[in-house]
Parts: sequence; C-alpha cells; structure tokens
Amino acid sequence: MDPLTSDQTRREGEQRRRRLQVLGLNSVEAEATFDRVARLAASFTQSPLAMVNFINDERQMFRGMYVPPTSPDDKANTEGGRGIVFDLSNIAREAPGDYGFCPHVVAQGSQLALDDVFDYPRFRGNPLVNDMGVRSYLGTPLRDNTGMILGTVCVADMVARSWDRKLKEGMQELAQTLLSDFKLRDSLLAQQQELFAVFDGAPFPIMLTEGMNHLLRYANGKQGAAFGMVPQFSPGRQVLTGLEAVGVFKAMDEAFRTGKTTTLPRASLTTYDSPAPEDFSFLCTPVRTSPNAPISGVLTVAVNITGQPYRESDQRVFAANVQERFEQMGSGAFSGAVPGRRLETGEYPR
Repeated sequence: MDPLTSDQTRREGEQRRRRLQVLGLNSVEAEATFDRVARLAASFTQSPLAMVNFINDERQMFRGMYVPPTSPDDKANTEGGRGIVFDLSNIAREAPGDYGFCPHVVAQGSQLALDDVFDYPRFRGNPLVNDMGVRSYLGTPLRDNTGMILGTVCVADMVARSWDRKLKEGMQELAQTLLSDFKLRDSLLAQQQELFAVFDGAPFPIMLTEGMNHLLRYANGKQGAAFGMVPQFSPGRQVLTGLEAVGVFKAMDEAFRTGKTTTLPRASLTTYDSPAPEDFSFLCTPVRTSPNAPISGVLTVAVNITGQPYRESDQRVFAANVQERFEQMGSGAFSGAVPGRRLETGEYPR
C-alpha cells in the first residue's frame, strides 16, 4: 500500500489537523513570520520557489511562500506576502493532500533531497513537475516544540541541481527557528484560559469563532444552555442552525469582512432552556491579535432582551475589554484559542 494512503498516515494526518487547529494554523492565510522564513530559505539556497507548508489530513496550506517578483510592482508587494508571480492560480496558498513532494517528507519523517526529479521514477510523474516544471526539490520536516511534524520547509528549482550538505543543514536549522513561534503559541494557552474564565462567569451567551467559516473555538456555559452543544472546531453556521436561521451568521460575516462591529438588534428564537421563543440581541465584534493584525475571528455576545428595549452598551463594553485583552497577549493569542475547562470533552456549547 502507498504510504501516503495508509490508515496510519490518515490517523497521523488527523492528529496534525487537531494540533494545527489548536495552534491556529489549520488555514491558508499568509503569515508574515512564515513568509519571511520562506524568503530566507529561497535566498540561502538560491532557489526560485520556497514554502513553509502545513499539512493536515485533507490538504496542504502554504502559510509561508516566496516566488521572486518579476516587476517593480510585484517586488514592492513581496513584503506583504503578495510576491507570488508564477502561475500558481490553480493551487494558490493550498493544494490537495497528495500533491507535490512535501507529503512524502512528512510521511517518511526525514529530509528529502531530489537533485533531479527525473532520476526517480517514483517522483518524476508527480503533478508538480508537469504543472510548474519543478526539476529539483529539497524538503525538511517542520516539527513543533512537542516533536510532532506539522509540515515542511522546502525549496524547489526548475533546473536539476545538487543539494549539498551545507544547504541541507542550513534548511534544517531554518526549520528549527520556528520552534520559538510554536512555543509562544503554546505558552499563550494558559493566559487564554484565564481570559476564558471571564467568559465562563459572564451572564450572557458568548462564542468565539475563527475565520470566514466561523469555526467554533470557545463558547461559555450560557451559550450552551441557550443554544445546545456542538463539536469542537465545527463550522458554526452548519451546526448552529437556529442562529443561522435568524441571521446571526450574516452579521458575523459582515463583521469579519469589514472589520467593524456589527449588530443584530433583535432576533426571536426558541432556546434549549426556555419553552417559549425569546428575543436576543447579538453584537459581533471582529477580533485581532494586535491593532495592525488581520481579522482572526469574531466574538459574538448575545443578550436576552425579551420584553425589554434593545441596549447594546453593556455588550460593547464587554467586547471591547475582551479585544483589548487579546491585543495585550500579542501575536498568536487568538490563533491558539483553546476551550475552557467545561469543554474538555470535545464538545462546545452552542
């Protein structure tokens, strides 16, 4: 059986996905740290293509990528992660799980050096060769601070070339520089648990979601009592159908897209803890890990306003305080979000 399709490989892929979700790395968004490492890898090896690639059980995610600019405008945009000028429109920042050579590096758990792909019958028919003309490749396992392989740091060239010992060792050292990033993300988990303790004690339903698909990262007890239980890391609008029906996720979409707080002033729905429909207001606040960082997710605070006029002042104060705490914790704070104590069973309140 092909090692890339074995049951063990699939199980390992699921474990990586879980770990990447906890670290906030299970998505294709570019990240400056990883783009920088890719750029250094390309410079060090004098290669035209370099990537920091995370691999789960379904796909590869190139959160770090470098391809040399071909025009002054492209060169100016490289620092922002937009220096991809090869014809990569078919894979962009992601690719299928079996595409290219990186999955082989992860499966074998060791560095893979292909001086000339055509010398290896196993690899010369790889789609990466036909799609991009890759002729040589050097991939190094990317391990986190627990020892788990999360993906690769890799470089490729369109001509056959020799990857000497110095280049191989340099790539290994470059991959190890990312250990500090993973350690930082893990160290922030304890701080987040303190923040989520605030959520636990809040008198209204709260959920914290990530990305445009609104993956549920955390929900407090009030959220569970009102809207039920859902699997951890599940896409919110698919499992919280009651909230989807009344327009909550539409408001969250707008908050994530615009970067501005969005309100749903009044929505009537039946909750799990009340036999009769009740009115709720929802405040959806975009979450950043620092003032200049991209939007990471949405903090949604619900208040029961049955029989009361709509007032969002308390919601706004709470959401502003939470956002300030996230920014104080710094880079990686939201991306490493973990469940509160009551959610360790693998299900989140909904």
